[in-house]
Amino acid sequence: MLSGKIDAEEAAFEAGLRPRRMDEFVGQADLKERLAILVEAARGRGEPLDHVLFSGPPGLGKTTLAGILSNEMDAQFRATSGPALERAGDLAAILSNLDPGDVLFIDEIHRLPRVVEEVLYTAMEDFQLDIVVGKGPAARSIRLELPPFALMGATTRVGRVTPPLRDRFGYVARIDYYPPDDLELIVRRSASILDVDADDAGTRLIAERSRGTPRIANRLLRRVRDYAAVRADGLVTGPIAEKALAVFEVDDRGLDAVDRAILEAVVLKFGGGPVGLSTLAIAVSEEPETVEDAYEPYLLQQGLLQRTPRGRVATALAYQHLGVVEPGNGGQQTLV
Repeated sequence: MLSGKIDAEEAAFEAGLRPRRMDEFVGQADLKERLAILVEAARGRGEPLDHVLFSGPPGLGKTTLAGILSNEMDAQFRATSGPALERAGDLAAILSNLDPGDVLFIDEIHRLPRVVEEVLYTAMEDFQLDIVVGKGPAARSIRLELPPFALMGATTRVGRVTPPLRDRFGYVARIDYYPPDDLELIVRRSASILDVDADDAGTRLIAERSRGTPRIANRLLRRVRDYAAVRADGLVTGPIAEKALAVFEVDDRGLDAVDRAILEAVVLKFGGGPVGLSTLAIAVSEEPETVEDAYEPYLLQQGLLQRTPRGRVATALAYQHLGVVEPGNGGQQTLV
């Protein structure tokens, strides 16, 4: 019960910081330009927006951008998720209640059951819904007309979206990690909304340790704000942010306790690798999907971990970061 309350509070916190319009969204300049073209073209034709699939690691703004597109089109935003749609009837109920021009957002769309996904095919292409009534020899199919709508999908694993579904999206938008300069602007904007007094050094340090992810940047800002209020005078400065992030186990590369546990498991428990994903997940007491989706992308991007056909392997940079002697390094301690 407590976990559900915390999740709801976190969701409400993030929702309060989300930009509502394209000009409020910081970063991803090229992607924003392409999406703006789609919006302007659709509005010029008086048609709903084309279907868009957003892909990328968690926390980069897939849901936010879907909401922004809905606002730019002055459309109603309806949201659900792949795991929530267990039966074809669940999706049919949502589709049949859409109004013309509505935006339907499906998070984790790669987790749609196959029987549900197949309902989407004709709905996306022809704005029609096939419903089977009855069972056995008496069963018959009824085709319902749907109002034109725009489907927005979000996935952390675009490779797991089946080709028939992926091909029905008019545009597949890849969202990349954010550079520190963009994250610093995001932290400043969030600090202003939360009425947090922060100087340039404080916002810069938070941005640099946010793993290229706005959601993490906002979360770290919240923790640093708490520390500054309890252990300092409320002002978020560089030194205060440094102390706060140390308390919450975020190091100078933005790695948290789980990130370091993954690296330490590969380096210390498995001799640098290779080690399989399932074995690695068990070693750090996490689900394999969580390790692969939430932690590995940043470790790979930072050059701390490599994927090979035989499993995960630690790089020389990982040994450096942990301050561990790398095998074959002449017995000398690598610099940290």
